[in-house]
Parts: sequence; structure tokens; C-alpha cells
Amino acid sequence: MAASSLIFSVRRRDPELVRPAAPTPREVKRLSDIDDQEGLRFLIPVIQFYRQDPSMVGKDPAMAIRDGLSRALVHYYPFAGRLREGPCRKLCVDCTGEGILFGEADADVRLEEFGDALQPPFPCIEELLPVAKGPECVTRLLCGGFAVSILLNHTMADAPGLVQFMNAVGEMARGLPAPAVPPVWGREIFQARDPPQVTRVHREYEEVEGTIVPFSEQVHRSVFFGPRELAALRARLPPHLRQRSRFEIVTACLWRCRTAALRPSPDDEVRIICIINARGGAFTPPPRGYYGNSFAFPVAVTTAGKLTSNPLGYAVGLIGRVKSEVDDEYMRSLADLLVLRGRPHFTVVRSFLVSDVTRADFGDVDFGWGKAAYGGPAMGGVGAIPGLASFYIPVRNSQGEEGIVVPLCLPAEAMERFAAEMDELTRAPPPPGEVGITVQHSPVPISSAL
Repeated sequence: MAASSLIFSVRRRDPELVRPAAPTPREVKRLSDIDDQEGLRFLIPVIQFYRQDPSMVGKDPAMAIRDGLSRALVHYYPFAGRLREGPCRKLCVDCTGEGILFGEADADVRLEEFGDALQPPFPCIEELLPVAKGPECVTRLLCGGFAVSILLNHTMADAPGLVQFMNAVGEMARGLPAPAVPPVWGREIFQARDPPQVTRVHREYEEVEGTIVPFSEQVHRSVFFGPRELAALRARLPPHLRQRSRFEIVTACLWRCRTAALRPSPDDEVRIICIINARGGAFTPPPRGYYGNSFAFPVAVTTAGKLTSNPLGYAVGLIGRVKSEVDDEYMRSLADLLVLRGRPHFTVVRSFLVSDVTRADFGDVDFGWGKAAYGGPAMGGVGAIPGLASFYIPVRNSQGEEGIVVPLCLPAEAMERFAAEMDELTRAPPPPGEVGITVQHSPVPISSAL
């Protein structure tokens, strides 16, 4: 059966609260001033698919993961608490030990029915996500494999932080006595200064007038970038830009094609927002074990006319420049601005946000059944403004090529134009062969409840 025509049903048990396996501190912990900005106050869906392991026959993954979760919450007890909003919209965690809502289910479908290459968009994905705002559910499949789905409140952790917690659950499920990486709260490292002092330009939080395309009018597809696609794009660049990172080149390509497909006025400002993680590079990194949000949203701004009429190298240059501006002082200035401005949402009008999770290592999370067949965001376009964001997810396509898949959402007519723009842009030399981008259709609408 083709994945695009796949239909299945799921039988769910009533969810239950999983509490820490031992007593935990009763206290209130403040989130950082990076954590609690408006743009992170949403639930992000993550899904992990696991294949049958003959050595685990007779073992119930739901039971193993529930036990691992309970034991991991002793170390990560803030996840078992409840978020509270205080004065000036400041978020804190009331560490009550109430627990995490956990569900289990059975689906009448086999993992192989999802297609040769496991990657979003997944058919009937809503059937596998937690109900009642989760945040965690294990769904057993007919083949002996299973899916683990999670709804993460983004104010609590970023992608590396979530993977760190999931690894701890896996280690506990496999019988280890403690997490390999002890968790560190440490949110004070991203608190605003006293007094706050904005020392950098943060155009990502500018107030811009305009309208947002209703999400109900959008369709969901994904784009695969493998070695051949990336080589074709590099060939379009001048020699001094051809060794720029995959992130910069793919982001430039997507931004240019997406803008052309949406057809804004040539004089309209358009924005590409890049997630830049402070865990490496030129930053002083947070301590090992830190699982809070540790990134900035630098933005490149130009007009639609300049972006679409210039060669691809124009966009690559813009993206490279804004990336280079983000350092320790930028992060301090960002926290100060967020406090002074009341924790605003980043600019969403004529914006496109991209987040590279290829190094988060979702696929390495092991609950006892080995590495995931697929691990990462469940869909593209999630967040408070659905359709705004896309993730770069590591995959292997049906031909066995390693690359990244990028889910995205656009209005139906614009999506057709986007596919044509992508195909044209990847028809670059050198020969032999011209390789177009593979664009996959979503067989089901994506929920706007997030």
C-alpha cells in the first residue's frame, strides 16, 4: 500500500499521570528570559519510530518507557511540575511532582506501510500524537515495532535539551542506575542584566504590519536535499561561496523559492529567521547537561524583488552575515530586549523560520529496541503561527541516499509554484544529469490546534 493512501485506526487507553519514582524537591524554578518569550509558548510534536527487535519479543515498550519515564523524572523533576505565569509575564515551574500525562495505544498498521523512506509528512500523523495535550504516548504497531510521540512545551527545552531528557528516559528503561549526563537547570545564565541594556540590533522583533495566510488554506509537503541536490546548488554559486555550509545554501534556496512562490510585492520586505544555537561555535557554551533553550533568532531582511531577481549567492551572503553577528553579547542583549519589551513574539509577517535539528540526534535515542528508524519533528509548520517554520531533519531516502528532509506549508497554488521554482533552481550544472527536488504531498490536513 502506498503511504499516501494509508488509513489505519488506533485504540487508545485512558492516559495516566506518571509521577517521579522517588520524592523530589518541592520548589519554584524560574525559566530563563530566553525560555519564556512569546514565540516559544507552544507545544511542538516529536515522533520516534522503532522497528521490531527479536531480542525484545514479549517485552512491552509502553511498560518499559513508562518505567523509564518515572525514574528519569527523579532527575528531571521540573518536567513533572506545572508552569505558572507571574508578574511581567515571567514564567516559573512549580515543581509539584504531579507527573507527566502518559498514554498507550495499539494501531492496526505496520511500520513498512508508511513507505520505504520514513520521513514527514506521515499519513494519519494525528492518530499517533498524544491526546489531551499529552505530552507522551507509546503506540504499538502490528509488526512489533512502535511509535513514541511527545508534545514538548518549548519554553522548557530546545531540541538538544529534549533529546537529553529522552536519552535519560531510554537509559532508565534499559536499567541504567542514573542518566549518563546529569541534568543542569542553570537558567540564570540567560537572564537579563540589571539594568537591561540592549547593545545589538534585533530586527527579528520588529513590529511589521501585514496579514498571515490562514493555515486552513495551506498544504503540507516535504523537500529532500541529498548530495546531488546540494552539488547542483553549489554549482550556481560563485567560487568564493561554494564552500559555505549546507545550512546556508539550503536556507538560501528555500527562502528564494518560497518568496517567489508567494508572489509578494517587489518592494515588500521579506525575512528569513535562522535558529542559531549557543551550544557551540563562537559562544561560551552552557554547562554540560543544560537542557533549556539556548539559541537566538537572527534575521536577514531584504525586499522580495532583490531576493528573487538576484543570483542565489545574494541570499547566501545575507544569511552568512547575520549568522556571524550572533555571539555571547548578542545573547545577553537578546535577553535584555525580551524583558524590556514584555517578552514579545518574533516578527511573523512575511517571515520564514528554519531550524536545523540534524545534530540534535533524535534518531540515537534508544529505549531498549535500538536506534530509531526515524526520530524528530512530527511535521513542519508548527508553532503559534502554523506554516511559519520548517525543520532540517536527517534522513535516508528510498534510494539509500543520506540527506535532509524539510517539511513546509504553503497555500496550494503557491506550493505548485514553489515546486517549479525548486526544480528550476536545481537544474544547475555540472553534468552529468540534472536532479530535481523530490516534493512529497501530504495525504491529510495538519492540525492547527498547536
